[in-house]
Amino acid sequence: MEPLIALVAGFTGARLTGLAGVDALDGWHPALRVGLALMFLFTASAHFQGRLRRELIGMVPPRLPRPGLLVTVTGILEVAGATGLLIPVTAPWAAAGLGLLLLAMFPANVSAARRRVAQGDPLGPRSALQAVYVGAAVLLVP
Repeated sequence: MEPLIALVAGFTGARLTGLAGVDALDGWHPALRVGLALMFLFTASAHFQGRLRRELIGMVPPRLPRPGLLVTVTGILEVAGATGLLIPVTAPWAAAGLGLLLLAMFPANVSAARRRVAQGDPLGPRSALQAVYVGAAVLLVP
C-alpha cells in the first residue's frame, strides 16, 4: 500500500505545484511522471535495506538462480527508470521499461503469495495494485 501512497502523493503534489504556476509540472502527464518516479524510488530503496531486502530475496521464486543478485539488479533498474521518468525526452522509454519490469517481476509476487513469504497483501490485492502501476506506466508511453 505504501507504493500506492507514494504514487498518489507524488502525483498530487506535482499537480498542485503545476497549478501554482510551475510550467514544467503543468498538466497531468508531468505530474504522473513525478508520482511514478517517486513510487519507484520508494520501492527501489527496499532492494538495498536489511529486513526489506531479505523479504524481497525471499519472494524470488526458488527456481531462479542468485536471488540476491536479481533483487539488486531490479533495484538498480527501478532507480534508473525513475530517473528516466524525470527527463522528458527519456520518459516514454523509461515508462515502457518500467512497465515491462513490473510484468517481469509479477511472477515473484505470485510465488510469494502462494508460498506465504514476505509480508504484504494477498494475491488479489497485489494483482490489483500491480495493474494500477502498469496502467500508470502505460499512460506515459505515447
